[in-house]
Amino acid sequence: MTTKYRICSCNRSMPLNAVSGQRLGETLGTGPLNVATQLCGRDAGDYRKAINGDDTVVVGCTQESALFRELAAERQSVAPLRFVNIRETAGWGAQSYASLPKMAALLADAARPAPEPVPTVSYTSHGHVLVIGDAEAALAWAEQLHGQLTVTVLITGDAAGRDRPLTRDYAVLTGLDIEIDGWLGSFKVAWRQSNPIDLDLCVGCNECVAACPENAISLLYQVDETKCRRHGDCVKACGATAAIDFSRAGADRSGEYDLILDLSDIPLLGMHQPPYGYFAPGKDLRAQLAAGMQLAQMTGVFEKPKYFLYKERLCAHGRNSKTGCNACVDICSADAIRGDGDRIRVDPQRCLGCGACATVCPTGALGYAYENVPYTGKRIRTMLTHYADAGGEQAILLFHGSGASADLIARVGRLAKAGRMYKGLPARVIPLELNHIASAGLDLWLAAICYGAAGIGVLVTGDEAPQYIHALEKQLSIVRQVLSGLGYAGEHATLIEAATPDALDAALQRLTPAQAPALAATFNLFTEKRNSLDFLLGHLYRHAPVKNDGIPLPAGAPFGTLAIDKEACTLCMACTGACPTSALMTTADRPQLRFIERNCVQCGLCVQTCPEQAIALVPRLSLSEAARQPQVLNETEPFNCVGCGKPIGTVKSVEGILAKLAGHSAFAGNLNRLKMCGDCRVIDMMATRPSTVTSLERPR
Repeated sequence: MTTKYRICSCNRSMPLNAVSGQRLGETLGTGPLNVATQLCGRDAGDYRKAINGDDTVVVGCTQESALFRELAAERQSVAPLRFVNIRETAGWGAQSYASLPKMAALLADAARPAPEPVPTVSYTSHGHVLVIGDAEAALAWAEQLHGQLTVTVLITGDAAGRDRPLTRDYAVLTGLDIEIDGWLGSFKVAWRQSNPIDLDLCVGCNECVAACPENAISLLYQVDETKCRRHGDCVKACGATAAIDFSRAGADRSGEYDLILDLSDIPLLGMHQPPYGYFAPGKDLRAQLAAGMQLAQMTGVFEKPKYFLYKERLCAHGRNSKTGCNACVDICSADAIRGDGDRIRVDPQRCLGCGACATVCPTGALGYAYENVPYTGKRIRTMLTHYADAGGEQAILLFHGSGASADLIARVGRLAKAGRMYKGLPARVIPLELNHIASAGLDLWLAAICYGAAGIGVLVTGDEAPQYIHALEKQLSIVRQVLSGLGYAGEHATLIEAATPDALDAALQRLTPAQAPALAATFNLFTEKRNSLDFLLGHLYRHAPVKNDGIPLPAGAPFGTLAIDKEACTLCMACTGACPTSALMTTADRPQLRFIERNCVQCGLCVQTCPEQAIALVPRLSLSEAARQPQVLNETEPFNCVGCGKPIGTVKSVEGILAKLAGHSAFAGNLNRLKMCGDCRVIDMMATRPSTVTSLERPR
C-alpha cells in the first residue's frame, strides 16, 4: 500500500504552489503533489479521487476533517485517513516562506503506520451515580439525572431551606467524613451518618416536624443539632416507622456506586488526575453542565488502553524490606502506583496514561506502551530525515501534549496570520504531538539530538501535575549537563512554560539552535530503556568535541558511581545481595567488593542496606570503557579458620564479632570458637564436653 497526500494553500493564504508541490513530492517519494486552493470546496473532486482505493490518504488540513470524513463515508471509502495541521504550524507565520521542509516533516509523520495494538482495560457501569454535595445543588442535579441514571444523593452540610422531593424517585442520604475509593463501575464510598433520621425509612408524614418544640427538623428531615434538645418527642411521633434513632448519628455507612458526581467546594479526591467515572465540577455551573452531560452517557461497557508495561525483574523499588527507588510512586498523579513489598503494584483501572512513571523509571521496569519508545523514536527520526531531505537545517523539535498544548500552538499560528504582532512558529521549530507530554524523557530527547536535531523544546501549559513539570525540568537538566560535558555548544534543551499565546510566541522566538553530532544516528531505539541509552550516549561520546569522562550530574540522575568508606566497610556483602542491577558483586575466592558503573541506576538500595552506612551515591556519567568493566571498590585479606584454615570471613568482620561477643556467656573461655568455621566449632565443642556417663558396678 502507498500513501497519497492532498495539500491545499487554503485560498492562497499559504506560500504553496506548483513548485512547492514538486519539492514536497520529491521529498516524500510520491512525485509532484497537486496544490489545491480550496480542497474543502471547489477542489473536493481531487480529494474524492484520492479516497477511491484503500491507500492511506494524508490531508494537510485539520480544520475541515469532519467534512472530509463525511465525504469519505458518502462514498463508502475504506481508505485510512490521516489529518495534519500544516497551516497554523508552518504555513502561517513570519517565516512561512521557509517552512516547506517543516511541512515535509509533518506530512511524513502523519503517514506513519498505526502503533501496535496494546491490551485493553474494561469498565462496566450500570449507571448508579452517587451525587455528593449540599442539599440545594445535590437535589437539583438528582432531579436532572434520575430519569437517565439510578441516583443516590448523599447530602453534606446544612440542609435548611430545601424540602424533600414530593416523590421518592431516588434515595437521599446524609453524611460526613466521606471517603471514596475505586473507579468507574467500582466505587466504594464510606461515610459517617450525620442525621438521626434514616431517610430510607422515613415516609414523609411530617409528624416529627410538628412534634418538635424547637423547630429543629427541616422538611428535608434533617435534625439541626444546635437546636435539638433530644427530649424524644419526635421519636414518639414517628412510632412504628422507627425512622428516628439518635444512636444512629455517627454510625459508619458505606455503599458501592458506578459513578460519582462530587459537588463539594473542594473535591473529595485530591489527586491531580482522578479516576474515570469521578466528576468534581465544584460550583462552576458550566463545568457542572459538562459533567452532567457526560454522566448521562456513562452506562455500559467502556475500554481504554493498558498504557503501561511492568517488568518486575528490573524493578529497583525494594529488596529485603528496604525501599530504594520510589520515583514512579512519587510522580503518579492518579494514585495508581503503590509499593507492594519489594516491588510495586500498578492499578490498570486507575492509570490514565500520562507515562510519567516510565519517564522517571531508571531501569526501564515501567515502560510506556501507548505509544512506546521505539515507535516514537521512529517518528522523530522520520521527521528529522524528511526535514533535512527537503533542505531544512538546524531543526528544533517542540515536544507537546495533545489537547491544550496543541490548541495553544494553533492559536499562535492563527494570530500570526492575523497580523497581531505575533510571529508564529519559526521555520526550524517542528511540533511533535504526544499523547501526554510526561511520556517523553531522557531517552527520546537524546534520540532527537542523535538523529540530528539542533535542540528540543518541551511545552507545558500549567494544566499538568506540578510533579510532572519538576520531573521534566530535572530530566532536561541531565540532557544539558551531558551535552555540555561532552563539549557540544549551545542550549540544547528548554522547558517552555506558557499558558497564553503571548508567552508561547515569545518563548518560541528565543529558541536558538545548538551544536549536534556531526553524523546523525541511524539506529532504532529499543523497548529496553538502558539499551537505548547505551546506544544514544555511545553515539554522542564518539562524535563529542570533548571526550570528557565522569560528567557530574544532579542528584537523582540514573547514572553514577559509589563512594565507599573503607574504614567503616566490613565487606559483609549485604549490598551485593540488595543490588537489583548486578552493579555490585563479590568474588568467590577472596573478600572483594566489585562494581560495574554502567549497571548502576543510583536507586540507593545499597545505601539503605549497608549496616555500617559506608556507601554514598555519586551521580555522574562515565562513558569510558572502564565504566563497563568491574572495578574493585574495597578488599581485604580473608580470615582463615584457626582449625582447618578455610576462609570464613574478613579480618575486620571477625574482629568486630569478637569485640561484640567477648563477654557473652556462651563463649566465656572459648573465644577461639568464634575464629572457627561451623564444622570446627562443633568438633571443638564435642571434644571439650564433660562426660555425663556414670559407671555402675553390677550388684553381686
